[in-house]
Amino acid sequence: MMRILVIEDEVRLARLISRVLKEEGYLPETAESGRTGLALALAEDFGLLIVDWMLPDLDGVEVIRRLRAAEMSVPVLMLTARTQIEDRVEGLDAGADDYLPKPFAFPELLARVRALSRWPRDGKQSDPVLAAGDVTLDPHRHVVWRGQERIDLSAREFALLATLLRRPGQVFTRSVLLDTVWSGSADVYTNVVDLYVSYLRKKLDRKGEPSRIRTVRGSGYTFDSRPGR
Repeated sequence: MMRILVIEDEVRLARLISRVLKEEGYLPETAESGRTGLALALAEDFGLLIVDWMLPDLDGVEVIRRLRAAEMSVPVLMLTARTQIEDRVEGLDAGADDYLPKPFAFPELLARVRALSRWPRDGKQSDPVLAAGDVTLDPHRHVVWRGQERIDLSAREFALLATLLRRPGQVFTRSVLLDTVWSGSADVYTNVVDLYVSYLRKKLDRKGEPSRIRTVRGSGYTFDSRPGR
């Protein structure tokens, strides 16, 4: 079943869309802000995004621009109350694949979802087991291996490593990792990311070898899957 991320700050509408999608056999998830939605879209594998234009933190157009800048090819359906041709052009130019003005009928929404879900995607659906280099993570068994060595991780360490492993080589900012792993909790400080990265390095790294979790100065962290690096 295809996973669909609905980025919509109108809670009632988001729930209605989710219910309709579930009834059609999809697996919807929701995000109520642009920043949270962007973090989820970057960290996890979705077959389709439904993105509202007017969002807190980042508007829908900026969310889509950043996704495309990160070379994310997932189909995007934009929802908006804006009806001017100029607005539609701006959304499509930002990287949206289709555009549905509000208010809309759910049969039309579903028809557009079906149409976009038939589009070819770059690559295949992610395997449930994540692997990069000699590091393997099984999200269902909650097991991590480096080569033949099993690594025991806490739940938070596991979630952080899973986020990095889903897209090896991609740089994740501290704010994106906070949103993804700590759900953007207001009582969590940015340096908690650095702390948990240090925990992971102590457990994963081997003496005399560069860390697989690489610091990108001024940006954040990335998982380097290349041996000997």
